Amino acid sequence: MAAAGLALALLAGCSDQAAPPPVAPEVAGSALPPAPPEFFVDPANPADAEAQRRAARGDLADAEALRELGRRPSAKWLTGGPARDEVDAFLAQATRSGQTPVLVLHNVPQRDCGRQGKGGARSGTAYQSWIREVAAGIAGRPAIVVLEPGALPDAVTGCVADPEGRIALLRDAVAVLASTGTARIYLDAGHPDWVSDVEKLAAGLHRAGVDEAAGFALNVANFVRTEDTVDYGHRISDALGGETRFVVDTSRNGNGPYPADRVKGAPSWCNPPGRAVGEDPTTDTGLPRVDALLWVKFPGESDGDCRPGEPDSGEFWPEYAISLTQD
Repeated sequence: MAAAGLALALLAGCSDQAAPPPVAPEVAGSALPPAPPEFFVDPANPADAEAQRRAARGDLADAEALRELGRRPSAKWLTGGPARDEVDAFLAQATRSGQTPVLVLHNVPQRDCGRQGKGGARSGTAYQSWIREVAAGIAGRPAIVVLEPGALPDAVTGCVADPEGRIALLRDAVAVLASTGTARIYLDAGHPDWVSDVEKLAAGLHRAGVDEAAGFALNVANFVRTEDTVDYGHRISDALGGETRFVVDTSRNGNGPYPADRVKGAPSWCNPPGRAVGEDPTTDTGLPRVDALLWVKFPGESDGDCRPGEPDSGEFWPEYAISLTQD
């Protein structure tokens, strides 16, 4: 099996909107909260639920593959709607378990620039209010926060109509979340196959407040191998002065990216075949400047209905999940 952590167990359209100026609340202390020793495993994850259904009908091998995915900690995505109570309930579960949750915030206005994902907050003001709800839900409890996958790379590459407005919203979000004193914030910076100009990307990270965060995140929901992603991260960190740390999403990068731009008429970043889960989530990475390997994207969640019969973006797809556990 390509995934190191599962091998033994199995014999994981832009439009112009003006953003309000950033609001910088008083930050409680300058030291970052400590890195977590263990990540929260959500007992309500979709792989476990599907494993139970398959076991009940006698599909024991598939059930075990799904169960192994469900045993790995992964992130909870927040994509809009009332956030305070949802975050509070999720963090309460994690606190009782003695584990640290990983949250992904994905609600910036005009998110995804016309790719499969749709939605986002209706305005910059609405987004700022939503971020404050998330911060209120955290309420002084430990959490890792991956902030807005794709938002900064889209601003750097000019996909959004108002790049500086987007960056101002990210800077405000970092400041608000940092004011909790317990959130370790990683500002998403894309992946090696997206923005080749690391100096330009680093400048964007700096303007978006990475100095107030724990660092940046790479390879979210993508397939680039860990070695290549870490090399890219070091180049970005060097451009920021050589001290900035980062995390890597290894949820689906065990076999690397699909070796072509398109497959069966659709983009190869969307549910490509023949991929595999990567290294297990851990803070014991043994890699310089890498705080953690995470499963940010839950293995088996669809990237979108790119081909006939594929589920909508974010919908759990058991057959694809099972395929990620196989050679």
